[in-house]
Amino acid sequence: MTEHGALRVRLDRLGREVAKFGAVGAVGTLVNFGVFNLVRHLTDLHVVRASVIATVVAIVFNYVGFRYFTYRDRDKGGRTKELTLFLLFSAVGLVIENGVLYAATYWFGWDGKLQANFFKFLGMGIATLFRFWSYRTWVFKALPAREAVAHAESFLEESDERPVARRAS
Repeated sequence: MTEHGALRVRLDRLGREVAKFGAVGAVGTLVNFGVFNLVRHLTDLHVVRASVIATVVAIVFNYVGFRYFTYRDRDKGGRTKELTLFLLFSAVGLVIENGVLYAATYWFGWDGKLQANFFKFLGMGIATLFRFWSYRTWVFKALPAREAVAHAESFLEESDERPVARRAS
């Protein structure tokens, strides 16, 4: 394969990964905003506390989406380590997301409903960039090439062993 062809394959893979990450993230964003506004509407919790609750709910939703949709083809060994790293990087994202909201609300006094949603969204955007980088780099690692080839070969061997149904003539 040429250098140009290899680059195109890598960019295509990255594009699919970004699209899947974005799909899970978009639904996670709806979950986050839905819970945030529901908690604000139904309780007297302060804006940042409501946001932290919503972010935690979205983190749980996103883990399931990333593990079983976006990164389902990635290394599945060491789930405890994977979940620990996911929670660690998600906590950093939570601080980024809610730090922006905290600053807007308590430093600048921008605490209206529309303003709270805007700064929550801004914080989520900044945190999403960090999460994408950290999840793909540290949490959902790509399988090493040898393991990927061995996995593909074992799949082919299994399919060769299965009897092929013959059509009646």
